[in-house]
Amino acid sequence: MKKSFYILCCFLIVSLIFVSCGKSYNQIKRLQAMEEGVSSPTTVDELKDAIGKYENRINDIMIAEQQTGIWWKILGSRYLDEGMYGDALAAFEKAIMYYPANPNLYYYVGLCAGYMADASLDYGATGDLSKRENYLKLAESAYSRAIELNPTYTRALYGLAVLYVFELDESAKAIPLLEKFLTIETKDTDAMFVLARAYYVNYEFQLAIDMYDRIIATTTSDKTKAEAEANKKIVMDIMYDA
Repeated sequence: MKKSFYILCCFLIVSLIFVSCGKSYNQIKRLQAMEEGVSSPTTVDELKDAIGKYENRINDIMIAEQQTGIWWKILGSRYLDEGMYGDALAAFEKAIMYYPANPNLYYYVGLCAGYMADASLDYGATGDLSKRENYLKLAESAYSRAIELNPTYTRALYGLAVLYVFELDESAKAIPLLEKFLTIETKDTDAMFVLARAYYVNYEFQLAIDMYDRIIATTTSDKTKAEAEANKKIVMDIMYDA
């Protein structure tokens, strides 16, 4: 008897839950119908009208999402201008949620992550460089993704190359990036200097000398020319002494 009474109570409770949920769902449907002016379309004209109204709602949502992504990007740029690199990084990552195929956003994530890596130096000499290493990995990943999306994106090519040469000690990986960069930006002497350094570090002395000669032939700056000539002499001395 007690068992039967217990089963009956459980059945009543479950029934009440389903009735309550049904009412809630029906109320939501009625509210949506009132908002859109659509109840239960049946005819061809009513169905077309209902579809049009809901498609407009979808378009409004898509426009709002696009605008939100743009505002996150603008906010990130404002933070970047103010030197607030952590906040800028977070904003650009938010923007990527709305524009996951935008190479510019990945470039800015890489740029901010590089700045954050510099800010994460172990000034206390604790021996813990994990935070810095994580930011450098993020920068590498972001630059690489930007290049995947746009293989001729010069800012990302240069940013990743600089990261390899000066931060990650993987200058060999920078060489093809900078060679490609210089087929696009043929007179960029900054990139030439970085490439010459990468050649030098990888014992490609003649290529380094040739790159310094290219700088000397390209630049109109006496200071830049003098720097290239001095670097060329260092490489030549090492090459001939080897």
